Amino acid sequence: MPASPDRKRILVVGSGWRFTSGISYYTCRLANALSSRYDVGAILMRQLLPTRLYPGRARVGRPLNDLRYDSRVPVFDGVDWWGLPSLVRATRFIRRFRPDVLVLQWWTGAVLHSYLALCLAARMTGARVVVEFHEVQDTGEAAHRWASLYVRKLIKPLLRATAGVVVHSRFDQEAVHHTYALSTVPQVIARHGPYDHHHATARRRVAPGEPRRLLFFGTIRPYKGLEDLIDALALLPEDCRLTVVGETWEGWQLPVDMIAISPARERIDLVNRYVTDAEVNDFFAGADLVVLPYRRSSASGPLHIAMSHGLPVVVTAVGGLVEAAGDYPGVRFAEPGDPAGLAAAIREAFPLIGDRHADPCSWESTVAAYDTLLTEIGVHAVPGFDDPPALDDPPALDDPPALDDPPALDELPALDDTPALDELPVLDELPRAPHPSSSSMTRRSERAATRRR
Repeated sequence: MPASPDRKRILVVGSGWRFTSGISYYTCRLANALSSRYDVGAILMRQLLPTRLYPGRARVGRPLNDLRYDSRVPVFDGVDWWGLPSLVRATRFIRRFRPDVLVLQWWTGAVLHSYLALCLAARMTGARVVVEFHEVQDTGEAAHRWASLYVRKLIKPLLRATAGVVVHSRFDQEAVHHTYALSTVPQVIARHGPYDHHHATARRRVAPGEPRRLLFFGTIRPYKGLEDLIDALALLPEDCRLTVVGETWEGWQLPVDMIAISPARERIDLVNRYVTDAEVNDFFAGADLVVLPYRRSSASGPLHIAMSHGLPVVVTAVGGLVEAAGDYPGVRFAEPGDPAGLAAAIREAFPLIGDRHADPCSWESTVAAYDTLLTEIGVHAVPGFDDPPALDDPPALDDPPALDDPPALDELPALDDTPALDELPVLDELPRAPHPSSSSMTRRSERAATRRR
């Protein structure tokens, strides 16, 4: 059956699988979820940045994911940081797909120059641009003065062309308002959907004499607070064992060094790398309790994996995590940076072990939030039409082979001819997105409600 001419088309742009991260999984899950109500395509950032600059460079290009895009979602994989020819091919993909909305996943300034080009290409086809914020800016980047200034300067033309904004919590909404002054742009809070693509297993009861198995999962970075958990473990009963699974970023070796000298070191297992999806399932299946002692955070992929598994979770009351887990019956909150308080919260969570707790999150609610935003900016879904979008026989040029061996920096002569950023007048000439008035938003919402009835 051909695609409906009235079914709106959304093109989601985010992280690809070559530099696998939490945003890679989110981009895929969001595109698949939106495809239930829209014709959806995806453009992936492939070679995100020079491999030697990436904290997880040893694993770049390794197949780690089992998750796949729905067969209804055509995927362009992908865009490389140096731009040519991948941005030309991506622009052709946009022109053939003819999106009504371009949805940009924002998490790092490394994609900013590419997003400006994609935004311009989409706006020239008449598409509205929506930015979904996972972070105001990556914390590692924000710590570097020049990286921070680069983002603050060059994100302005992108945001001027933005018709709508998606955030995951009121905390994120306030952070975006404070940082980028977007209070006049239509916005919606869309709760992070569940990471239920990992296979949950039946929970076990801890028999007398058996160890309680605690799990810390995720990249090891300064804001993750792992050192607080290592100190807290020494305050817990001897039957508590801790497994730490995560790749070290930003050279943050303090937690690894602390494990080596901890009085509880015989009760700690360290897996210091990025693991495959199959291993993720095994680690969460083998855990009784997940502990996430962050010192700051907007969102947490490991939190959503834990809730999808129905595991009890001890998490610190920081950033957007209170909103993300506030309705989860298996959560206990602790204050950040307080090992004794963290140990007390872990003890409080012991009675929750063995029960499977219901995850309150759903991708249906995420899609509903998108429906609300797209209605406000003048784009409407056609419910109940699930056929895949049809591309007009794209040529092989737009299906580039996987980039297993990216060219070395000295093999890219085009970079030497690239004009300076301040010589690109197109950046300040991006068409401004029309922001509907509150009265027009109300009339559109009333008409949409009438059609649904």
